[in-house]
Amino acid sequence: MLTLFKNLLLFVRMIVFWLTLRLCFLVIILFGTLVSYFYFLMPSMVDLLDARDRGSVTLVDKNGDVFAWRGKTFEGSLRSETVSPFLRNAIIAVEDKGFFNHFGISPRGILGAIRINMREGRGPFQGHGGSTITQQVAKLLCLLQYQNKSEIECRKATLARKLMEIPFSIAMEFKYSKAEILSIYLNRVYLGAGAYGFEAAAQRYFNKSAREVDLSEAAMLAGLLKAPSRFAPTSNLEKAKERASVVLKLMEKENFINHQERLSANKFPAELSNEASKQVGGYFVNWIMGSAPKELASATSEDVIIRTSFDPEIQQLVEKSTQKIFQDFIKEDSKAEIAVVVMSKDGLVRAMLGGRDLSGGADKFNRAVQALRQPGSAFKPFIYAAALDQGYSPNAIFFDEPIEIPIDGTQPYRPKNYNGEFLGPVTLNEALGKSINTIAVQLATEIGIERVRAIAKDFGIRSLIGTGPAVALGASEVNLLELTAAYAGFLSSGRSVSPIGWLDLKVRGDEEVLMSVDRSDGLQVIDSHAGGALLYMLRSVVESGTGIRARIPGLDLAGKTGTSQSAKDAWFIGFSSNFVCGVWIGNDDNTSLEGVTGGGLPAQLWSDIMVKLTKTHAPKALPFMTPEEFEVYASYSVPEETSPTGKSTNRSILKALLETLFGE
Repeated sequence: MLTLFKNLLLFVRMIVFWLTLRLCFLVIILFGTLVSYFYFLMPSMVDLLDARDRGSVTLVDKNGDVFAWRGKTFEGSLRSETVSPFLRNAIIAVEDKGFFNHFGISPRGILGAIRINMREGRGPFQGHGGSTITQQVAKLLCLLQYQNKSEIECRKATLARKLMEIPFSIAMEFKYSKAEILSIYLNRVYLGAGAYGFEAAAQRYFNKSAREVDLSEAAMLAGLLKAPSRFAPTSNLEKAKERASVVLKLMEKENFINHQERLSANKFPAELSNEASKQVGGYFVNWIMGSAPKELASATSEDVIIRTSFDPEIQQLVEKSTQKIFQDFIKEDSKAEIAVVVMSKDGLVRAMLGGRDLSGGADKFNRAVQALRQPGSAFKPFIYAAALDQGYSPNAIFFDEPIEIPIDGTQPYRPKNYNGEFLGPVTLNEALGKSINTIAVQLATEIGIERVRAIAKDFGIRSLIGTGPAVALGASEVNLLELTAAYAGFLSSGRSVSPIGWLDLKVRGDEEVLMSVDRSDGLQVIDSHAGGALLYMLRSVVESGTGIRARIPGLDLAGKTGTSQSAKDAWFIGFSSNFVCGVWIGNDDNTSLEGVTGGGLPAQLWSDIMVKLTKTHAPKALPFMTPEEFEVYASYSVPEETSPTGKSTNRSILKALLETLFGE
């Protein structure tokens, strides 16, 4: 019985042995087949250097200097033989110290990573990867399954993917030399701030080639491999320096540098280039990316260079002035936001701020462009422009008194002044200067709401404008950029001006301009003489009207305040002879501001910006026309028609006073 049992056990062992042997044989055949399959599937090394599926966009300012990048930046020309030795050694020390000795995989490294992950409460393949550089390249290449896998899927560390990486990595070791594998890695790995590959990263952070980086710069670049977004020096330079210090310690441990070299590199860490450290104009850049031709700026695989109108010096003074307003006048718990646009007389946008977050990241809401808000009295110049164009004089008399405008099917419209008072007979110039609501409504009704709407549209207001009498008081929503550009048209004596941010577009390395913006003259919306008279009236707003807080002694300036209903928005739009600046303050949730009107903080911020601007850009006198000069040129006198109040609108102030005292 015992002998029978021993024979049976021996038979079972033989069966298990032969089955195991055959299984191992099948696994070896399958493994060899996979290695061969991947080997013959792999293209030449040169074809794998550039991973671009979409190009990048480099933006240069008005001086031709780079100030921003968008999209993925690639540079597939780096070779491991020509890269800086500091950088090559730093990568080896951090990622795979046995790179030149293994055959694509490190079983010890994989098992160690699994043990650490399990001990830290993660899945076996979540967290530490234990991958060699060759395995990382396999992941970067998505096992050559680009058409079937997204970038996120390629990065998933599943058991199946880890197993597939092994034959793929071994096939790579057969197909390519170590230098070629390292070259692929150097050109494809992501290093933060949209940079793919060490050449793109070196250019973006240090404005130099990866062939030229020194020890401290190499350590910072290699440190990005652990967590490129978290350690990107443009996001947090101090964290990047701390990580670089760890890299230097590893380099010393592997005898790539000596102790003195490590101390010296730690003492003089890498610093960002001027271009990378500026970090200005985020809102401007996002506006450009949304307005430039999509097929050339964002949907191409080429690296595109866009020349813009951006002025970093003006942007910085705008940001500093805005920060000072927040620090000195706005409560810490306030949710108020500020938007600013500065453009030259011809519509070239020089600076843009879309909110209190100065970074203006790609996902930030740009209040200068995207927010539609009621302009309040800042809309009134369109009414006066229409009136002047029809021959009304700035000296024409209107009555500031309670009025009713009939509206079909509803109650009459009864506009009120901001202070609740009525001044009686006043000139149109005084009415605009004091921002009298009743007269703005009378004038708009008399010349026609449709005419006012047409004038506003011709000056560049693209937002929907209402048709009721409340439009005269800025009830229709607009954005800051279009309103500021419209005021540039006022400065240009009645000729419309379009806001311009990008000037031309070309592919990097090619001097031929692919596309340029149309900078032809705008439409002459109102007669130039009427435009000169409007300048005079807007100048009076700053000299003695609601915009007096924006006044700068010795400078010829003009503009208009605006406060929407319930003080939800406060505006000041104005100009010197060479710059137009628009300021908006409000809450995103449309709640009322506390004690803020257009003639208050917006006018003060505008004045602060203009004071700094005029130090380097001295303005000239505005080309205004006095009421007396305008009356000479007026094409005809306003006929003796009655206004909605029944009073004649073309009479002298003496006659108006007599009528008020003694009746008609």
